[in-house]
Amino acid sequence: MSQTISLKVWGEFALFTRPELKVERLSYPFMTPSAARGVLDAILFKPQMRWNIRRITAIEPNFPKEFPEAARAQPYRLVSIFRNEIQDKISSNTVGSWIKDPSKFQPYLVDSAGREGVQGQHRTQRNTLALQHVAYRIDANPVLTSRANQPRTNQLDVDEESGVDSVVKYVAMFNRRAAKGQCFHRPYLGCREFACNFAPPDGSEKPLEWNQSLGLMLYDIQFGHDGVNHPGFFDANIRNGALHCDTMAADGKGNPPIIVHGWHRGSEVTI
Repeated sequence: MSQTISLKVWGEFALFTRPELKVERLSYPFMTPSAARGVLDAILFKPQMRWNIRRITAIEPNFPKEFPEAARAQPYRLVSIFRNEIQDKISSNTVGSWIKDPSKFQPYLVDSAGREGVQGQHRTQRNTLALQHVAYRIDANPVLTSRANQPRTNQLDVDEESGVDSVVKYVAMFNRRAAKGQCFHRPYLGCREFACNFAPPDGSEKPLEWNQSLGLMLYDIQFGHDGVNHPGFFDANIRNGALHCDTMAADGKGNPPIIVHGWHRGSEVTI
């Protein structure tokens, strides 16, 4: 059995936020490895393994019939979304005090009432440049962590085979769940509001004719044992619609494993 998995994902909108902008959100033109890892984790996540994203390939999406032909020919499409965003939330202690004494209840307003100006109370208006109509093929392999083959504190899941933890075991488990459409939570493309569909590739996928250097792109976040999170970046280059992002092995064309800048070398990657 192969020790790699492949998954096709697609959706109407995607937002892979660039970290350079803090207020207004601007998407990378291509899916980031961290977003791909999040999709795979939504289908299968185990502390005994982690996903190593080997390659992400942009494939032709299924456009609506009325979608303009000129936009279909572009490798990616950005659409502006202007929306109201909630700044904070009501704490459980506040709700508990309202239950005990209803006279203390105060409405949580997200319109302009309660504050002068156009922002409104508890509301911030922000613009987002998101991707529209995207589809990708994700190729990855599971990597065993230090928690593999250690005593379990919880019982095995109903779809997990008993026995030693191995790469082959988790590949088979992932493929079964993906074929059935099973997931722990709905996968999404960058942001939770942009949910995506997923399915095993059926051979009809057509990679885009896209060659571009994207410069430094966010790879993922390394959560350190000291409580400090370390973002990692790599040189992203799209060749024939495919982004090589394997940190462990060269790709089929001889390109060496990528180097993630900003991570601590020699330590186990915990993401």
